[in-house]
Amino acid sequence: MQTFKETGLPEEILSAIGEMGYETPTPIQSKTIPEIMNYGNDLIALAQTGTGKTGAFGLPVIPQVERSDKSVQALILCPTRELCLQITQDLKAYSKNYNDLYITPVYGGAEIRTQIKSLKRGTHIVVGTPGRMNDLINRKAINLSNVRWLILDEADEMLNMGFKDDLESIMAQTPEWRQTLLFSATMPKEIAAMSKKYMQDPVEISVGKKNQGAENVEHQYYMVQAHDRYRALKRIVDVIPDVYGIIFCRTRQETKDIADKLMADGYNADALHGDLSQAQRDLVMHRFRKKHLQLLVATDVAARGIDVNDLTHVINYNLPDDIEVYIHRSGRTGRAGKKGVSVSIIHTREMHRVKAIEKIAKKTFERKMVPKADEICEKQLFHFLDRVNDTELEDGSPVNALLPSVYEKLATMEREQLIRKFVAAEFNRFMEYYKDAPDLNVYKDSKDNRRGGRGGVAFSRLFINLGKTDKLTSSDVIGLINNKMKGVTVKVGKIELLRNFSFIEVDKEYEQDVIQKLNSAKLKGKKVNLEVASPKPSKRKTKRRRQ
Repeated sequence: MQTFKETGLPEEILSAIGEMGYETPTPIQSKTIPEIMNYGNDLIALAQTGTGKTGAFGLPVIPQVERSDKSVQALILCPTRELCLQITQDLKAYSKNYNDLYITPVYGGAEIRTQIKSLKRGTHIVVGTPGRMNDLINRKAINLSNVRWLILDEADEMLNMGFKDDLESIMAQTPEWRQTLLFSATMPKEIAAMSKKYMQDPVEISVGKKNQGAENVEHQYYMVQAHDRYRALKRIVDVIPDVYGIIFCRTRQETKDIADKLMADGYNADALHGDLSQAQRDLVMHRFRKKHLQLLVATDVAARGIDVNDLTHVINYNLPDDIEVYIHRSGRTGRAGKKGVSVSIIHTREMHRVKAIEKIAKKTFERKMVPKADEICEKQLFHFLDRVNDTELEDGSPVNALLPSVYEKLATMEREQLIRKFVAAEFNRFMEYYKDAPDLNVYKDSKDNRRGGRGGVAFSRLFINLGKTDKLTSSDVIGLINNKMKGVTVKVGKIELLRNFSFIEVDKEYEQDVIQKLNSAKLKGKKVNLEVASPKPSKRKTKRRRQ
């Protein structure tokens, strides 16, 4: 196995990373460090998040910076404030033995005048987000004419976030003779196009295969009815008492709703979404990194740049539309050589999407059954007992002064009775909550799943506040559903157009999703109001009584 000494890094760097406990480079580091230090070629490096990409470009660039020249020599662009700060922190740790090397982070959400002052004092390496970098360029607050290294970290994420124009504008300010280093977890066509346009004969280095999931991640899915998704989530979390993970949702509103429900139900959770102020976001992330939160509920956009190495689980409350997004999500766990689990909660018509991910990511998903009451209670009980068993008794603990009174209080109970009461007191809440809890699993061949709908589909009847007087047509209704429910195919049953309102039938599994999405829409110039209606009374033939 190669060591860092064999990569050719100078003693100042080796000493710094040695104090950090690093002895052997990760696969991406062992391939990129010699390339960047010795050859000066443009480089495309493909590797999952958490594989040591900051070290892959930071370790070889730092010792090559001319510290006597205070101009910006290395520019590192990344998608988010969080990742910007993380990269800066790592680079400062690597360069601790170079007292005259200056590194400046620039990002949105912070006072720009403070950042401009830091740049005017002179700096060698700038780490920035595309939006703030463009702002500084437009203010003529930064000069990029001496940039020797242009580094794009998580390039695919920056393109997904819509930074293509910003990136091109920034790159135009750097010299053509620069060395461009592009780091990405996936290789979408936009990355390939960018490399052809802005890079000169780049060397491509890949750890694993393009668009392939991380090796240390186990992929699982649970199949439930769509309306049981939240109940299934709670059971999955309950059966993993030590869970530390991110729950991914599609929208800001869903993120807020799920986080609020979890907190109301007593779970150690919070939300991360675009409506939070930067101060609120920083507080949530601080609590999560310190493990004061077990569960972070987030959208893909809000979670970009989160760098936490020891997540046990990633939970897809909804599968993403883009397979590459799934690869990014799952890559947030199983980092730094640790094992991780990516869990997806799917409904009955999403199996084809699981198959598509399996094919592209070259991973096999394992079907898991939503845990039942006895399994959850047993897991929670033994987790509690393990915590009790691992609790250390200290001689000077304040608890010791109370023990004589405790012994006296419990003296009348036998050992078995004491244990039974001890367990019951702790677990009555769980046992009561899950008493008579239904089985949430979907069994494809069961009669229950085939019952109650035409063509195997169970329909829900919905009221909509538009009718013939609004010139509503069946095509309008179907078009609105298709437009708002992108990425899924919602079966539509009968549509009854009445004078001032109408009734529509939609696949029952999508009932709440359709209501939520359509209630935020406008149709025929009128705000849509959609709600569950009573089933249509069946028409029965009755015999007329003889008088």
